[in-house]
Amino acid sequence: MTRSPSTGAARPVATGATLTAVILAAALAAGPVQAAPAADSSTNRATQDTSSALVQLAGESLATYVKTKPAKGKKIDFSSNTVKSYRAQLSTLRNDYKAWLRANVPQATVTGEFDISLNAVAVKLGGATLAQVSATPMVRLAQYQGLFYPNIVDPDLALISAERAWERNGGTSATAGAGVKVAVVDSGIDQNHPCFSDSGYAAQTQLGDRRFTNNKVIAARVFNNKLPQSHFTAAGVGDHGTHVAGTVACNYQTAAAVNGVTIPYGISGVAPRALLGNYNVFPGDVASARSEDILNALDAAYADGFDVANMSLGGGSHGIQDLLTVAVDNLDRANMVVAISNGNEGPGYFTVGSPGMAARALTAGASTVPHFVGAPVTVGGSSYGAASGDFAVVGADLTAPLGVVAGTVGGLNTACTALVPPASLAGKIALISRGTCSFSTKIRNAQAAGAVAVLVANNVAGDPTAMASDGTANQPTVPAYMVGKADGQALKTNADASTTIGVALSYFLTTNANIMAGFSSQGPTDVDFRVKPDVVAPGVNVLSSIPVKHCGPTATTCFAFFSGTSMATPHLAGSAAVVRQAHPDWSAAEVRSAIVNTADRKVVKAIADNSVILTAANTVGSGRENLVAALAAKVALDPVSVSFGAVPAGGGQALAKTLTLTNTSGGPQTYSLAVVEPEGSGVSFSLSGAGMTLAAGASANVTVWMSAAKQAPFGDKQAVLQVSAGGAVVANAMLYTLIK
Repeated sequence: MTRSPSTGAARPVATGATLTAVILAAALAAGPVQAAPAADSSTNRATQDTSSALVQLAGESLATYVKTKPAKGKKIDFSSNTVKSYRAQLSTLRNDYKAWLRANVPQATVTGEFDISLNAVAVKLGGATLAQVSATPMVRLAQYQGLFYPNIVDPDLALISAERAWERNGGTSATAGAGVKVAVVDSGIDQNHPCFSDSGYAAQTQLGDRRFTNNKVIAARVFNNKLPQSHFTAAGVGDHGTHVAGTVACNYQTAAAVNGVTIPYGISGVAPRALLGNYNVFPGDVASARSEDILNALDAAYADGFDVANMSLGGGSHGIQDLLTVAVDNLDRANMVVAISNGNEGPGYFTVGSPGMAARALTAGASTVPHFVGAPVTVGGSSYGAASGDFAVVGADLTAPLGVVAGTVGGLNTACTALVPPASLAGKIALISRGTCSFSTKIRNAQAAGAVAVLVANNVAGDPTAMASDGTANQPTVPAYMVGKADGQALKTNADASTTIGVALSYFLTTNANIMAGFSSQGPTDVDFRVKPDVVAPGVNVLSSIPVKHCGPTATTCFAFFSGTSMATPHLAGSAAVVRQAHPDWSAAEVRSAIVNTADRKVVKAIADNSVILTAANTVGSGRENLVAALAAKVALDPVSVSFGAVPAGGGQALAKTLTLTNTSGGPQTYSLAVVEPEGSGVSFSLSGAGMTLAAGASANVTVWMSAAKQAPFGDKQAVLQVSAGGAVVANAMLYTLIK
């Protein structure tokens, strides 16, 4: 199960993964791995390494220089004389800078050099300042290196229509993604896991450390320039990278079990036949990566010929000149799709971090998958699923009266203070509510009142999550579980009825799909106020692979449920691989648009009340991904959403942005455009034209206008630009501005 934070508060996020989670820690699960419980402390993490810098030099990178940038749908040709010549020029420029640095700032040393996505060097400052290392016309921009962390926090394939997409892709389920290469920039991949068996794969050129490669995981490299003396390898020690990789491309119909419970279907990645690359930026027990490690990994993956990169990681936002986001944008322009998590700092606006805020990243928000493994709770002829966590569980079936403790949260007590008669629970299974205080506190209070076991009812919609302790002394010792909000309400009607908590775990398939994760970060981006995330994908209770050794010394396979935007991101990366396989001539921008602009609107539900449909652009982006629709995309939009930034209240402004439409259908198309679903008063959106006809592959620009009335009320204003062809809607793009 997904592990919830040690506080019993409403946000359903979990902590305690083997690697510290990005932005907000979220999630280890009902897997065989038992992580040390801890309260979330991500908001106190460092977001920059002030001992090192990225220094961007004057002169374009290979990805952006007019003579070396690739044509649409192509990659940089490293064998061409033009590219070789320009690389040599860039090398000379870097050597000139290094010579200048030795003469003028001798305490600073260059630790890394880049020329694909950025013309830049990494510098160990040695006490020097950013101003000192950039005091030459050779430098365009210098900034401290960011620190980034993995974002931890399967009916899920059905949610994004993946299996239907495979069938419509001209192949079979078992061949989806074949020939496409996806780089996993993370904590490594356990190539010995059955998800990554290379049985039946053709021989591949294997790159990097071949101790950790096969004909499925074809590259294994490690990046940690700060601690080279540690001699890290690319081995998948942490579980995060292996879990992410399984969601991208676990082999078709791989048998799985969790805590001894056989999963009733075979596990498959979104692109089960794709090839994977292990680009390990969190080697060993390293919990954070610096900008240069990630930049090195991205450039290496690009140079190694990978088509898609997955980065389920993130850190603090450093504005629109954040060099890592610039690199991501440049790689997209050079035809690599880069999928990135939006972060786990939600709920709340302005919580998106870097590099997910990159304009040309494919950035993921997270929603629920309706399944988990838990203990059955039986009362009154009905059975409910209950999730275990850091607290004791029953050693045999436990039967006792149900002690319903009345209170103000859905009719239940949070048990945050001592329970006294008439709330005595002697010999009963207590039913209380999540919220306000830590799980340890409430379970301890119920035990003190005589409870022999405790059921904590969730106070937000969705399935139960695994409760984490608060780490204080004298932890409660009675068995304790969480049940879902709706199940808690049903149980509440059975006060004093004989209730049994079963010892034998079961797989539960529920109806709690497409609920927005409370932890999922939200836009807009800082400084320029753009829409993020771009799109939502399954990210709560995602079942995937973890390293085999985590299930014991004799295990041959291992799986667990994790939650976080980290888990949503590989759904997008795998989808990009499937789209790339079907449309190898599409640019990265066209692949990205296909996924974002064909998403299903008005299907993502609010966690507080799942009868409420969410449409806010900076919560759900364009909607929940639909891979069938992405494969059939008839138009590409660039950018994928149109943001007008912040407009001062009171002044009134009219601003224009250009949107490029490209016909990706393979034949001529006539498009009609309309602005629909306006939300927020005082602002209107309009278009320069209502339609156009484009030949196959042709592009045209449309001007989108935003007009803010004087004294327009504060807040978010949005609408949807709807593109239709042949009488059907073929694309939606979010339009957004913020009145400040």
